[in-house]
Amino acid sequence: MYGIAGVDEISPIDFAQRLAEGDLQLVDVREPEEVAIANLPNFIHLPFGQYADWAEQIFTHLDPSLETIVMCHHGMRSAQMCQWLQRQGFERTKNLVGGIDAYARLVDNSIPRY
Repeated sequence: MYGIAGVDEISPIDFAQRLAEGDLQLVDVREPEEVAIANLPNFIHLPFGQYADWAEQIFTHLDPSLETIVMCHHGMRSAQMCQWLQRQGFERTKNLVGGIDAYARLVDNSIPRY
């Protein structure tokens, strides 16, 4: 756990269980070349490095009333995104601890690691 102040976290195991229940908004903040290597279905791709391209339209991409899980490679960029989303009024954000790398190790080892 990274324990970044004010950012709720979800473990890969808990995320897998919540994913099965549905009703989640999923955001992947990794860069396109990372997503090309390994990805999970149903994630909205908002590359953190391309923030200027999508930030002003965040409410056309995401619904602030939904529970939002944010993922990156190891969990740091996604934690930053959670903080930013909270400042925009998203109250139900969670950072996927360890990112897609931890998910691949702990939940689905068919996902390529990089």
